[in-house]
Amino acid sequence: MDVTDATFQSAVIERSHTSPVVVDFWAAWCGPCHMLAPVLEREIERRDGAIELAKLDVDANPQTAQSFGIQGIPAVKAFRDGKVVAEFVGAQPALAVSRFLDTLAPSKAELLARNGDEASLRQALELEPERVDAAVPLARILHRRGELDEATEVLGHVPGSFAADGLAARIKLEKAGLDGLAPAFEALDAGDKAGALELLVSTIRPTHPQRDAIRRVVVGILDELGQDDPSVATWRRRLTSALY
Repeated sequence: MDVTDATFQSAVIERSHTSPVVVDFWAAWCGPCHMLAPVLEREIERRDGAIELAKLDVDANPQTAQSFGIQGIPAVKAFRDGKVVAEFVGAQPALAVSRFLDTLAPSKAELLARNGDEASLRQALELEPERVDAAVPLARILHRRGELDEATEVLGHVPGSFAADGLAARIKLEKAGLDGLAPAFEALDAGDKAGALELLVSTIRPTHPQRDAIRRVVVGILDELGQDDPSVATWRRRLTSALY
């Protein structure tokens, strides 16, 4: 919906007490605004009414634009309970917009991914093929069943995820038949990440033909542990020493 200086209070501020409202501050002459608009509309539509979209032409409504300090457009601000709770400036890719909206209300794909069962994970990826939180769990299910090619295909849709890349690297190593890594993978499957890391890092040598794939597996495990885990920094140092 289009909002103006006169309707902003009721259409956005008051409405945001019952539903999150995302406001797209734009102008007709702004090229990036026209790039962002369809992305915003599509991603909000996917949320089945959980979030409302309002558009405000900054040229026609300078009072509201000025009151919210709009200096560059497109500018997007999310309102909840009458306040700005999230914002960004500039045209963004669909994945970034989706993640932004996920902080306000979960998408249907996110809700499906949270279920965790295979059918739900597949449905989530049909809606959003790049969802890491659906792709990695589904790939693990397929991996456990020995369906390695399909698992690799699923992981290929989520570039930029260390966890996905690490699992893809493990599958590659298993296909290569490197039996010396079996104990490390057995430890990993048993939940013993420290034991798996010890075995993997100790295997890496500058001349090892699969050293990069092993490195990717290690990086994936560290990514799952998270930066808050005190052991991660130590393992990163050991990995660097082993590689060089």
